[in-house]
Amino acid sequence: MKKYVYLYLLITLTYSAVCQEQSERALSLKDALQLAEQQYPLLKSKQLEVKAAGQNVSAAKRTLLPSLDASYQVNFATYNNITGMAYSQTLVPISGPPSAENVMDGVFGTATGLLLNWQPITFGQRSAQIDFAKRELQTGSADAANELFQHKVKVINAYLDWLTAIELQKVYEENLQRTETNLRLINSLVNSGIRPGVDTAVFKAEVSKAKVDVFNSKKRQEQIRIYFTQLLATDDIAQPADTTFFEKLPTAFDPNDMQLHPLLELYRSTIEQSEARKKVLSKTIMPTLGVWGAAFARGSGIDYTGVVNSNAGLELQRFNYGIGLQLSMPLLQSVKIRPQVVQQNFLIQANQERMSEVELQLKKQNEEADTALKNAFAIADETPLLLQSAQFSFESMQSRYQSGLTNISDLLQAQYTLVKAEADTKIAFVAVWKAFLFKTAVNGNLNTFLNQVN
Repeated sequence: MKKYVYLYLLITLTYSAVCQEQSERALSLKDALQLAEQQYPLLKSKQLEVKAAGQNVSAAKRTLLPSLDASYQVNFATYNNITGMAYSQTLVPISGPPSAENVMDGVFGTATGLLLNWQPITFGQRSAQIDFAKRELQTGSADAANELFQHKVKVINAYLDWLTAIELQKVYEENLQRTETNLRLINSLVNSGIRPGVDTAVFKAEVSKAKVDVFNSKKRQEQIRIYFTQLLATDDIAQPADTTFFEKLPTAFDPNDMQLHPLLELYRSTIEQSEARKKVLSKTIMPTLGVWGAAFARGSGIDYTGVVNSNAGLELQRFNYGIGLQLSMPLLQSVKIRPQVVQQNFLIQANQERMSEVELQLKKQNEEADTALKNAFAIADETPLLLQSAQFSFESMQSRYQSGLTNISDLLQAQYTLVKAEADTKIAFVAVWKAFLFKTAVNGNLNTFLNQVN
């Protein structure tokens, strides 16, 4: 007797440990959302784009720093010179006074220099570029936030679908057990001569049908699991085991301002970026004030009297410096830039119209969400009563069948009604949560949904 007691305790403890481990390993909605945010490639790419835009802001600010270039060169070339002006873009310039005659002998020459160029005053061009870079960063952040928001909606919706598929599989498995139990009961009634043998054949077909329902439910669950793992960008995830969605319903909430919707924020940022781009274009007609400074040295294989000493050109012989200011005015830039400014105005207006369209869509979606949520609540209120009635009807019909007061068709119909009521109850509860998700998504704040889940 003690052995049986010890065995029973061991089995109980083992089962409890397994159940606890499965419960700890079960995937929660919060974990799923965190996993998707950390691992989904598109979301990671958006975050990298935001970081890149942040570096662009730093680069725009650093244009205030001067440039400082050092150079050193050694050459071997002829020293034939001629006075006059030449277009230097396609010519390599030479230096020195004009030569008395054309000499094809080459001499060494050296040159080194340090050139500083600084534009401390750009009459608004630099500030416009920095502002444009900041607007690019803002747009990138808004785009990443909107992509994350939309992806979270997909993850939550798929999570609810997976939970529903799991619960429906349980319903169909329970129906299979119920059908197999009825088959054994009918077999005994047929063997006793109380029921005709055809009832056994009918219920065998029902057992097969119940098995097919289980197989289809497993297939559906696996399809949803595959899609869910795609959203999380991983294959190694535990199965969710959250029954909260089938035990309670969400409560009403005060809608948030749809103007805070991530998609509208994205369009606002896009418009502001276009405005900043327009400002950059308009500032290109402004002058720039530059400061330059230079220190340089030269060496030549020809001295000031014209005597050739080629190797002497490898040494630096003359040292110079210079400093100055340069004011540059793009006189014809306004003519070139005017069509681009007009184009930017059209783009700004186009983005404003797109934002108006999004506002209209969100307004109508909010009305649809209210209707769907109201209808889902109404259905969820009725399904428990329907399930209770179906259970009572099936149990009564089962007793009447065993007593010979009804036929097998009535029993089968009662069983069909019970299975449908069980499935409809699960679906009705999840439908409320899905409608609630739709409502919170349209309002642009998923925290309202997640807070009620938690």
